[in-house]
Amino acid sequence: MNDLTENKLSELIIGAAIEVHKEIGPGLLESTYESAWRTS
Repeated sequence: MNDLTENKLSELIIGAAIEVHKEIGPGLLESTYESAWRTS
């Protein structure tokens, strides 16, 4: 798994998800978050 440990990879993924949620807010469809996450 290259130089990333599972914990570091999890931290990066969760951090990105939190940033997207902060930017566009709560209560939207999952597809909206997915689209935003792809562009972040």
